[in-house]
Amino acid sequence: MQNYLAGLNEQQLAAVQHINGPIMIVAGAGSGKTKVLTTRIAHLMNNGVDAFNILALTFTNKAAAEMKERVEKALGNTEARNLYIGTFHSVFAKILRSDAHKLGYPNNFTIYDTDDAKSIIKGIVKDMNLDDKHYKPSFIYNRISAAKNGLINPATYRLDTYIQQEDAKSNRPLLADIYEMYVKKCFRNGAMDFDDLLFNMHILLTQHPDALAKYQGRFKYILIDEYQDTNTAQYAIIKMLGARNENICVVGDDAQSIYSFRGATVQNILQFQDDYDDVVVIKLEQNYRSTQTILDVANTVIGNNKNQIPKQLWTSNAEGEKILLARTMTDNDEGRFVADSIKEQQMRNHYANKDFVVLYRTNAQSRSFEESLRRMNIPYKLVGGTSFYQRKEVKDFLAYLRVIVNPQDEENLKRIINYPARGIGKTSIDRIIVRANQLDVSFWETISNPDIDGVRSSQTDAFVNMIKSFGTMLQKQNAYDVAFAVGKHTGLVADLYNDKSVEGIARYENVQELLNSIKEFTETPDEEGELQEKTLGTYLQQITLLTDADQDKDENADAVKLMTVHAAKGLEFPCVFVVGMEENLFPSAMSMYDRADLEEERRLFYVAITRAKARLWITFANSRYRFGSLVQNDPSRFIKEIPANHIDNTFTGTGNRGPAQNTPTGNLFNQSLDKLPSLKKLADKLAAPKPQAHTPSADFVSDDASAMDVGMQIEHQKFGFGIITSLEGNPANRIASIDFGAVHGVKKIMLNFAKLRIVGK
Repeated sequence: MQNYLAGLNEQQLAAVQHINGPIMIVAGAGSGKTKVLTTRIAHLMNNGVDAFNILALTFTNKAAAEMKERVEKALGNTEARNLYIGTFHSVFAKILRSDAHKLGYPNNFTIYDTDDAKSIIKGIVKDMNLDDKHYKPSFIYNRISAAKNGLINPATYRLDTYIQQEDAKSNRPLLADIYEMYVKKCFRNGAMDFDDLLFNMHILLTQHPDALAKYQGRFKYILIDEYQDTNTAQYAIIKMLGARNENICVVGDDAQSIYSFRGATVQNILQFQDDYDDVVVIKLEQNYRSTQTILDVANTVIGNNKNQIPKQLWTSNAEGEKILLARTMTDNDEGRFVADSIKEQQMRNHYANKDFVVLYRTNAQSRSFEESLRRMNIPYKLVGGTSFYQRKEVKDFLAYLRVIVNPQDEENLKRIINYPARGIGKTSIDRIIVRANQLDVSFWETISNPDIDGVRSSQTDAFVNMIKSFGTMLQKQNAYDVAFAVGKHTGLVADLYNDKSVEGIARYENVQELLNSIKEFTETPDEEGELQEKTLGTYLQQITLLTDADQDKDENADAVKLMTVHAAKGLEFPCVFVVGMEENLFPSAMSMYDRADLEEERRLFYVAITRAKARLWITFANSRYRFGSLVQNDPSRFIKEIPANHIDNTFTGTGNRGPAQNTPTGNLFNQSLDKLPSLKKLADKLAAPKPQAHTPSADFVSDDASAMDVGMQIEHQKFGFGIITSLEGNPANRIASIDFGAVHGVKKIMLNFAKLRIVGK
């Protein structure tokens, strides 16, 4: 037996040694898929197949380079350099360079990237005199991209009743016209965008039989990696290229099909056995990554999907620790729990920071974990995303808030003066700067002082009046009320809401998460239940101290990784936290009413579970701020699918208070939020006379908060006796104003947090 076959298990060896005819290799998570694929290519070449006759398609350049390197190493020669290995787009671009003239393109055609494509679309929208806030280039680009990946040309797009109804419903009836003009403009420019590389490859093979025959004869053996991630166009091209010889090998895992939002369809792998006669199906079920406990959980969860290829992952690794399930009171508590658990594991088991990953459903969830890790001085790195407070939409919103607190802040003022667009362009801004320099005054004074002329306009006057109106709210309203008004009256939130692209939805969610954090800031009491000063200035000071923390930019730095589950596919870590496991979050609220969508969410959870090698935590929060309201959450339905005998619920709380107080980590959930009071407030507190501490009555037992009402006499453990003068808020989060007399005055206290005894009515 050749040396390169050494170390393969029985199923891997069978997959490698099959040469002729269609074969589907169902490769479970951590089962050595890449090793099998590269060894199979080496085996084909070692058995006389010419490297020039082998086509291997991947989804990343990194995977393609790794495959070539492994094949070359296995064979001990340079023949692997003649292989056609690459991404779908790179291989098809290479083919189209030879045959583009058949489609009317120059062979040296330009390839437009996403920014180039959006720029052309923006120009078309402008030429058609359409509102670019409504016909957003990013939305239109995604719409056109989806059409091309579905092999829908402009003429078919225009005739498709369902598509036209969708466009009419979104009040964008001219999308078909834009699509047609975009295609014509690209063609006239001798250019193709990324999606055209697939779309035009399909046209080349369907409309030019000589080209089809040429490449069918050239590529006698075809291998496709991650087949479950292919879209309609990729499927159709592969089907045509492999039709003559049918020596087609697909490798993938239907249980890891999680990219439908990019056009991928799990049906491609599920129906492969129907596409060819005498298909050989080999399942790679031995996992080399995880403990058996983790695999048992993964197997049970994914077993609830109806639409799947059955398989049962197993391992010769140790049985391993049980899954740790933790329920916390809020999402901020969840962040602190994760940070504390990382510290604890490092002390107990000597893990490095890079051994941990935190996986969440949406990027907007990163905030609470970033803040908690920073407070604990734990280095971290966001993978596939930008730090929450560095995201453009978050910085735009914060710029408004900073200008309201300090209108002299020129940098933030310039950032927002024309966002959303209000007719104050770059030329106008440059004139204002020049005028301010001439008069040696600030940017704000230049546009707000009625005695300064030459640069002001109706647009700048309207902007100034808006900022001033927000400024008047500072003394009367808390941070959230001001921020909510900013989001509403500037048009910023509406601008983001109207963008229904995947990126647009993410940006909107990030701004909502920012508002949620401000809302939570205003409503979170200290350990005594008292609401502290909740001004906008205090909030901005607190997050500035967080965002100023330096982060190590080194890719190989010893840092905890934070990422979405989508970004984690293909990766593995010793310790994994899967967080935010709540209904309407994971699974997403948008997937609840369609079986296919719900099953993809379950596959996404499966991917999250199978990233873990040794230890797995699953966490969820009882309550989470959404759209400015504190929402009570139900645990994700996926949690209920985990076998009870594999769960360690030591950390699972009772009632609404989080983890049980007799556990080692119970005290984490009684700690107050880190408070960063202003220096002036701190000085005032230190200078103020300290009232004598109240000693609670001997029979003090706190009463049910729901029984308390206006006019009742109560006792507080710290402030003593008082009278409830008013109540506000909803039943689940009532805030009481309590008059404690001359010593402590009137305090605002959240009843659910404070311990109060009813003395009388």
